[in-house]
Parts: sequence; structure tokens; C-alpha cells
Amino acid sequence: MAILTKPGTASVTSSVTRDRIAQLMTRLTGDEKHTAAATSTLDVLHVLYGRILDLSPQRLDDPHRDRFYLSKGHGPMAYYATLAAHGYFPTDWLDGFGAFDSPLGQHPDHLLIPGVEISSGSLGHGLPLGVGAAHALAARGSPARVIVLAGDAEMDEGSAIEAVEYAGAVGLEGLTLVVIDNDSSSYGVHGRIERRLAANGWDARRVDGRDHDELADALARRVHGVPTAVVAQVERKYGAAA
Repeated sequence: MAILTKPGTASVTSSVTRDRIAQLMTRLTGDEKHTAAATSTLDVLHVLYGRILDLSPQRLDDPHRDRFYLSKGHGPMAYYATLAAHGYFPTDWLDGFGAFDSPLGQHPDHLLIPGVEISSGSLGHGLPLGVGAAHALAARGSPARVIVLAGDAEMDEGSAIEAVEYAGAVGLEGLTLVVIDNDSSSYGVHGRIERRLAANGWDARRVDGRDHDELADALARRVHGVPTAVVAQVERKYGAAA
């Protein structure tokens, strides 16, 4: 398989630091029952928006922009902080998180928040949507990528599995799936996610979800004729194993 994008050759760079995003997250003081879901995505989001995704607040309508789909939408605090840090909306919006009149709800709303490509929160929806978008971009001859961020337990959803099988069968090379693995799946077996993806025609690798250079190398990878996947291992959601 020919590698179309070599590791470490992302097309964008940003001066926004991880600490800046983490500081902005502290302004989101509403219902925080999904704090672990949000913090587990922080480093991946930082790398995606700082070093990988070819998009900006000025190009929201550019048909050739990359698309980012947060399928793991039930913990959007890090996502909101990342978007604010990169100028998609004013940082003052963060202070109203979860309020009745705030655009920043417990789940991201595509119609209310600049930079949000899909309304999400119900697990299992993001990857099928990403498959459709990658198909459409390929039909147009666009070089744009679609990157979907999901959780490990979400990969047990039937809709996600069907999307995995289909994307591999038709070779959607413009599609990248990022799976945050914090051992939250009831059926979690180390290595099962990437083995299932590879068995269905994906180029999949597991990386340290807190190592920015390792993440950037894996996320920049694009392989001819197949979709790619990055399984980002982070700390266990419920603490150390007994």
C-alpha cells in the first residue's frame, strides 16, 4: 500500500498550546458528568487542530476544507475549548456552557456553533456520517479528508461496525477514524479495536494518546486505497485495573 501522506508532514501549524486549551476548559462550569470523556480527547484535539486539519474559521464554507466529526459528542468541553482557542467563536461563550440561552449545549449543535460539522451525542452516528461525507468528497475529486473521533465503547454500536465494514470494502482513503481508548467498553480486550479494523481492510495503528508527536505522525498518515485509523490509548476511565 502506498503512503500518500508521510508522517510528520501536516499541512497546518498553530501557536495554540495544550495549556491554553486546558485553561479554557476551566471556564466550562456547567454539568460536568462527562468530564472524563472530555479530558480523554484533549491531546488528540490539540494535535488535530494544531497540526493536522486543513481548515480555519475563515474557510467554513470552503468545499475543499477538511471535515472533523466529533462522534464522541457527549463530552464536548475539550472540543469547545479547542474551537474557541482557534478563533471559531469568542472565548466568552465558554462561560455560559449548558445555560438555557447558550449555543454551547451538552451535545454540540451544528446549527448553533461555528466550526461544528455535525450535531452529535448519540453514539454510533459519527462514523456513518463520515463515510457518507468521504464518499461525496471522493466523487467530487476533492483532496479533503474526513476525520471522525469516536470512543472505544462506541465501536460496539451496530451502526459503527457496519460503517467500518463498508468503508473498508470500498476503500475510502479520504476517511480517518480516531478511537479514544480509555478502557470504557464492557467488552474491552486490548488490541481488539485495531484488529477488527484491520480485518475489514483498514490501515490501523495504536498510539499513546498523550504523545503529541506520535499522534501527529499517525494522524498525518494516508494510505492509497484504504481508510486509516488511529487508536489513541489514554488512562483508564475508571482508574487502574483491580
